[in-house]
Amino acid sequence: MKKALQPGAGRHETIMVLLLSLGFGLVGLDRFIILPLFPAIMRDLQMNYQDLGNLSAALAMAWGLAALTVGGMIRQLGRKTVLVGSLLLVSALSGLSALAGALTSLLLLRALMGICEGLFTPAGIAVATEVSHPDRRGFNLGIQQALFPVLGLALGPLIAAWLLGAMNSWRGVFAIVALPGFLLAWLIHRHYQPALSHNLPPPAPDGHRLRWRQLLRMGNIRLNILLMFCILACQFVLCAMLPNYLTDHLHLSTMAMASVISAIGVGGCVGQLIVPGLSDLYGRKPMVILSFAASLALVLLLKLAPAQPWLLFALLFGISFFNCSLTCLTVGPLTGESVPSELLPAATGIVVGLGEVLGGGAAPALAGFVATHFGLPAILYVAMVGSLGGLALSCLLKGPQEQPSDLPIPDELPLAARALTERN
Repeated sequence: MKKALQPGAGRHETIMVLLLSLGFGLVGLDRFIILPLFPAIMRDLQMNYQDLGNLSAALAMAWGLAALTVGGMIRQLGRKTVLVGSLLLVSALSGLSALAGALTSLLLLRALMGICEGLFTPAGIAVATEVSHPDRRGFNLGIQQALFPVLGLALGPLIAAWLLGAMNSWRGVFAIVALPGFLLAWLIHRHYQPALSHNLPPPAPDGHRLRWRQLLRMGNIRLNILLMFCILACQFVLCAMLPNYLTDHLHLSTMAMASVISAIGVGGCVGQLIVPGLSDLYGRKPMVILSFAASLALVLLLKLAPAQPWLLFALLFGISFFNCSLTCLTVGPLTGESVPSELLPAATGIVVGLGEVLGGGAAPALAGFVATHFGLPAILYVAMVGSLGGLALSCLLKGPQEQPSDLPIPDELPLAARALTERN
């Protein structure tokens, strides 16, 4: 049922959502900038395509594992310290990549970047949730995550190509793209003020900290982890394998392939600005079901599509439009509305971390196996299975009004969190 929106956002809410969106966009740029630079890096450091895969895997696995631990770190240091500190370190490590002299040093730097980005992501989502009015939460979280695909997947290759041509050095590109992060970290430090109603309680004694198995029993948390795997099984397979599918199977030129692939970033940005906001009006579950169904249908059409760049762009735009929206809804409102505010960083970290480890690591590896043994077109079946599994699982989602009676309040839960849970 359509709901009436509350009055407009205040100044603090607006500024913080915009700063967090820029921050997550820079994380995307730092993560994916290496892909268009790799041919130059490969020549200088005598690397091969297996090394590229290892660099990507190292960052993804470190990202996921770090996200799993972010709850405890935020409890000890606070959201602001983790948010600002992780962004500063991401920028510094990106700049230090310019000094890498061999695969080992670059691999280490990328893994450390993954750790910092894995800390920044749940912290940023938690802060965006904290500063947002509940009736704008989906819309604000869509904005907060919208620049990640734009800077990382759409503009990133163009920025890298322009800087590489201007400077004739991949090392200089790393140094330049690191600079905006330092300014942005200072702006977040200056403007962020924790919401009075969401202040974290003092750290609980060791014997009273929430165990993982208890957190997993809350709301939609377990289901969100499975949904993230399904979403990323589709999205990451397409990001990793579709360039080869377009050039080797459909025989597109390199320029035509790059133009088609840019649809991932553009579609992801537009989708995150629209679908999460619609979920504020029409409900989370209906929009999740609709998005999975649309993704499934579009991947099927992509499997049948001829080698027409404009048609492939449109289909890939639509797939990313819905998949990136699903990511935003799952790690944002669906997780934030499943747990008390004090537990939000830990819950977000678990959903993001396990999704990154499984979807970012296992799904592309499975697609590589399928492509090797059954041919490149078979990778699209992996993406379709991901969307189909998500569609089935999304029918099990519980709305906020269904969760309080089902929400266990373990004895070990800190008193402040128990009070929040009972009040909800």
